[in-house]
Amino acid sequence: MTFKDCPNWYPIFLREMLMFRRKLIKMGYLFSAMIVPVIYLATFGLGLGKSVRIEGTDYLTYLIPGLVAMSSMTNSYTWVATALNLNRIYFKTFQIFVQAPVSPFSIMIGQVLAGMVKGLFASLLILTVGFIASGTLYFTPLFFVTLLINCFMFASLGVITGMMTSSHEDTSTYNNFFIIPMAFFSGTFFPIDRIPEGLKALVYIFPLTHTNILMRKDYLDLSGIISLIIIISYATLFFVIGSRLIRQYSE
Repeated sequence: MTFKDCPNWYPIFLREMLMFRRKLIKMGYLFSAMIVPVIYLATFGLGLGKSVRIEGTDYLTYLIPGLVAMSSMTNSYTWVATALNLNRIYFKTFQIFVQAPVSPFSIMIGQVLAGMVKGLFASLLILTVGFIASGTLYFTPLFFVTLLINCFMFASLGVITGMMTSSHEDTSTYNNFFIIPMAFFSGTFFPIDRIPEGLKALVYIFPLTHTNILMRKDYLDLSGIISLIIIISYATLFFVIGSRLIRQYSE
């Protein structure tokens, strides 16, 4: 198959992957991708370790799926949102994509797939460190299906942010108002049942809440089906909105 035979989204995806590969050879990137989750793992997981039990398991085993959910969210979202914002406003490379014979849908697919790869890579780092720390981790197929949907969902949200923001500072503002609260209050570090009743309704609106619920389930029960429907609905909605924003782009 020649390059001409590739799907239209592939050049967009390939460009992001080539840039990602350049970052991978720099130890600073690997360190920065791991440092925050590893600090959480060391502070909470190793600090409390097996002395605290939550939902029938030790705290370290409980914490690792939450860290994977959080890392896949932040990396899938941040990379896409930041790259799109910079490419639109500062580097002006996004305009080339729009002018090229590539459909908005293909641009969306390429950006989202690139964000998913970066989110999955960060998740793999956390899983590796978590396995070394505990040595007894076990994950179901539902865990990995949920991880893929989560990366897709937040990469799509990253496209929305990258297309809507008018400066790099705006991207940080969205991150502070939406991503950081989800990271801390969506069941990453402690069960949602321990959240005050007045906040539970808000927490259950967060898509990451349902990712955390699914990642900690051994099988798909009724509550798991509801959470799965919710994150698929969010992922579809974010993808549709992101595609529409690209199609309507006119800068």
